[in-house]
Amino acid sequence: MTYVIAQPCVDVKDKACVEECPVDCIYEGERSLYIHPDECVDCGACEPVCPVEAIYYEDDVPDQWAEYYKANVEFFDELGSPGGAAKLGNTGRDHPLVVALPPQNQDIGL
Repeated sequence: MTYVIAQPCVDVKDKACVEECPVDCIYEGERSLYIHPDECVDCGACEPVCPVEAIYYEDDVPDQWAEYYKANVEFFDELGSPGGAAKLGNTGRDHPLVVALPPQNQDIGL
């Protein structure tokens, strides 16, 4: 089991979750953040700090964003398990689901 970052993060990437993650398993794509399913320890520290409520426990992802579980897993197919997001920085890529989205206009006051 793991946490999943869904559509509300796209084009926002606030990164408050990254700062809270004790195991550095939240990786940065070009337009979104992704939680590594094998590195996540299910502590839940990331969920309450997300200003756009984009992070859900795997079993609690709303139906409208269910495909984001698969997107979070598949994002790491090529990347593998680097063992920490901080040393990697922005990967410069996104899952095709995110790439296909039009720009997201989300005003959260950042």
